[in-house]
Amino acid sequence: MEAIFSILQLIFAVVMVFLILLHSGKDAGLSGAFGVAPGSGPFGGGSLLERNLDRWTIVFALLFVGNGLLLLRIL
Repeated sequence: MEAIFSILQLIFAVVMVFLILLHSGKDAGLSGAFGVAPGSGPFGGGSLLERNLDRWTIVFALLFVGNGLLLLRIL
């Protein structure tokens, strides 16, 4: 059981790194390469794609933390 949670933790970590790199920063770094350019709505907000990227990042961050807590309970 511990091995399964450890593998999941590794997968969550890799996905988190990828999602964080997709976020647009000051220079729109890696996100510009994949078409996640910062869009400006009527009030300067991000595009739908950018908002969904934020949501997925939060979901995977919570999964990462929750799985880490489960690993601490098992050890």
